[in-house]
Amino acid sequence: MKVATYRVGGERRVGLIDAARQTVSPFDIPESEAQLGVLALIDRPSLPRVLSPMPLKEAVLEAPIPRPRRNIYCVGKNYHEHAKEFASSGFDSSAAAGAVPKHPIIFSKVPECVVAHQHPVLIDRNVSQAIDYEAELGVIIGKGGRGVRAQDALDHVWGYTIINDVTARDLQGLYSQWLIGKSQDTFCPMGPWAVTKDEINLSDTTIKCWINGELRQDANTTDLIFDVPTIIATISAGVTLVPGDIIATGTPAGVGIGFKPPKYLVPGDVARIEISGVGVLENEFREYRA
Repeated sequence: MKVATYRVGGERRVGLIDAARQTVSPFDIPESEAQLGVLALIDRPSLPRVLSPMPLKEAVLEAPIPRPRRNIYCVGKNYHEHAKEFASSGFDSSAAAGAVPKHPIIFSKVPECVVAHQHPVLIDRNVSQAIDYEAELGVIIGKGGRGVRAQDALDHVWGYTIINDVTARDLQGLYSQWLIGKSQDTFCPMGPWAVTKDEINLSDTTIKCWINGELRQDANTTDLIFDVPTIIATISAGVTLVPGDIIATGTPAGVGIGFKPPKYLVPGDVARIEISGVGVLENEFREYRA
């Protein structure tokens, strides 16, 4: 099923999406619980009943989990061709160990940088001159755990969403550690909704990204260096995962830094990301004004 967090008349709700009919049906939960977004369903032992549908066009979509409980876990250099393009970019502090990593590279983005489908992403030219896009499949944890074995890892997954791991490349290079360059305000578009894990075939999920209508990224999860079970096993080896944790699984080749010269984003650019089984996440980049 597809589950959206949205607003109607200023009130936040969580509802079931019918893509064919273009409707959303709210779950019968208190507004106080709906503030958590999809987390409200993950926290419940069973699904609440569904109320009458309304046209999807009348709803204002929010990120499926508007404010994650913790930092978003992210995986760097997790597609073979992207690992090569990034290693040669001059911004890769791990390049000395080889283009393709031997173990997953894990970093994070702060929860406050999450924004929704069609929400503007802000470019502050006083902070960064090198803004890049990264289309990624996001994993939503449904059952927590520590020391999760790879063969059991998918039992801990609730579902999936789309993430644009927007990055200030100059800050990424300046500070070596990536959190500041990855966590600028509005730098984590997420959505348009979340889907339960039965909607996705990880052995054949396509990931595409267009910038202003130009196809830049076109890959499949079969191209991952470290698959989703391996990523979950790696993070949970000593770090207890909790329900609602989000993991961005890495981006394919075709990011702006991979072009010569780089194709960085400027105000007015539009990033459109499509992942099969999930949907489309689209955001315009605008100039920050204090």
